[in-house]
Amino acid sequence: MKKAILFLALGAFIVGCGGKKEEKKDDGFEVSRTKKEEKKVETSEGVPVDLNNKGVGPIKDLKFPDEINEEMAARGEAKFNTICIACHMVDQRMIGPAMAGVYERRSPEWVMNMILNPDGMLKEDPIAKALLKEYNNAIMLNQNLTEDEARDIAEYLRKL
Repeated sequence: MKKAILFLALGAFIVGCGGKKEEKKDDGFEVSRTKKEEKKVETSEGVPVDLNNKGVGPIKDLKFPDEINEEMAARGEAKFNTICIACHMVDQRMIGPAMAGVYERRSPEWVMNMILNPDGMLKEDPIAKALLKEYNNAIMLNQNLTEDEARDIAEYLRKL
């Protein structure tokens, strides 16, 4: 019975994240910077790299400490492997973008707001809209995470 419930839940995640698996290929994001660290660069897919965009949602300011909090990262990894892995791989494009190097493309606030408020982000944020188009309208579902859970995932993503 537990296996049947687990199978149904996994199927719901896959369907909710777009339903079909895309051919795996490189993410296509490039970060180019001048000595002044140019903050916004257009990629070949038309999805901008923008480290100044904080997104739409409850997180207005987030500064990471120098050291990664290993306890938070461990909790974040467990949560990522439970709910995010259905659509996101660490180092390969899948239904959603690869997560490795995400902070080279997005601000910490943007990442947290995307985790906490995907509906609002997809309606109002230009980068989220561009990613939606790039990933064939695969909508990121709201997992109803707390800010603490989202922050744990954000800390885990720093390790990638």
